[in-house]
Amino acid sequence: MQCLSDSKDMLTKSDAYNRPVARPRTKPRARQGKHLAELRKAAGLSQTELAEALSVPQSNIAFWEQSEKPPRSDLLPKMADALGVTVAELLNVNGEMSIAKRSSRPPGKVRKVFEDVSRLPRRQQEHIVKVVSALVMQYEQTRQ
Repeated sequence: MQCLSDSKDMLTKSDAYNRPVARPRTKPRARQGKHLAELRKAAGLSQTELAEALSVPQSNIAFWEQSEKPPRSDLLPKMADALGVTVAELLNVNGEMSIAKRSSRPPGKVRKVFEDVSRLPRRQQEHIVKVVSALVMQYEQTRQ
């Protein structure tokens, strides 16, 4: 009986189950990874959404955002398109261009929806344009 109560005391004293799962960062994030994370956030995408757009696991996106290694060359054009930048801007880690000036296209989700709309028949596109225009006008009136 004494042995059983000793083991219970050891389990309650142990903090093995209460520690954070992720280790604290010991080194600063690599410039390439930091740049990729900034571009992804500026595009309004989560790691999961970007992974789905590229048909790769989310863990790949997390790895690229933590490392100095850029994504595979076969994914660069597709990634640049999903982020609304050029391949050269994607690989530019010097940060000479501000994220706000990179693209005049709408960010991630909005751009994807409008690309989908562009494939609809013209009549349906016109209806969608009317609805979106009305919503934008209503938003602008409430801001004033």
